[in-house]
Formats: sequence, C-alpha cells, structure tokens
Amino acid sequence: MNNDQIEGKWKQIKGQFKQKYGKLTDDDLTYSEGQFDEMVGKLQEKTGKTKEELQEEINNW
Repeated sequence: MNNDQIEGKWKQIKGQFKQKYGKLTDDDLTYSEGQFDEMVGKLQEKTGKTKEELQEEINNW
C-alpha cells in the first residue's frame, strides 16, 4: 500500500466515522491522525526503520 492509498483509506474511514458518530469533527479526527503520526515517528526512532518499512509491517499484520 503506498501513501496515496493509505491517505485515501484514511479519508474513507473519517467519512464513515462522521456518518456513524455525527458529533465527531475534523479536529477530532485530525488529532487522532496526529497521534498515529507521532507513534510512527517514535517507532522509527526506536527501531531505525523507515516509515515505509513500518507501514509495510503494519499492513502485513
């Protein structure tokens, strides 16, 4: 899965959450996205792997 596919999937998920939970805002979802980015950054720092390597590992779970 490349970055465009991941971004597209994230947009779909955000839309589904907004439909299901009408009170969610873009800010709520952007905050969650930021937390995920922070987690990936920490994993990169601790493992020495690239973002792409970590994405591949996550995708294969």
